[in-house]
Amino acid sequence: MSAELSLEFVDTNVLIYAYDRSAGERHTRAKALVSELWRSRRGCLSVQVLQEFYVVGARRLIEAAPVDLRVILGDLALWHVHAPVAADVLSAVDLHERYQISFWDAMILQSAARLGCAVLWSEDLNAGQRYQGVRVLNPFAMEHPV
Repeated sequence: MSAELSLEFVDTNVLIYAYDRSAGERHTRAKALVSELWRSRRGCLSVQVLQEFYVVGARRLIEAAPVDLRVILGDLALWHVHAPVAADVLSAVDLHERYQISFWDAMILQSAARLGCAVLWSEDLNAGQRYQGVRVLNPFAMEHPV
């Protein structure tokens, strides 16, 4: 591994699939990706992702199987975490308007850019597209995501 760490941001949907055992191949791929990011210490997310993970997880994961969302959130909080400030909201508005994407996706992109991530793993944006130097990859559309 090089001296420079190539950080990778993970969107909420990918994290949910990593913990959703009922998600079939998406679970397998997301779990492998998240495991690799844990191993390499390259995993990034934002406070927004933690919040969304809790809300979606409380509805989706707990229904599928008992999980302790507080423990999972505590573990994920050990990753590189971006806590947006007001300037990030304004930058996200610019991204939203420039690329015609949802404001929430723009916030995710802004956080990934602020952390210096090379990659954003998501199924919600155009795979292969670059936004502010962050390349979007869809782990479910790739032959080998990790």
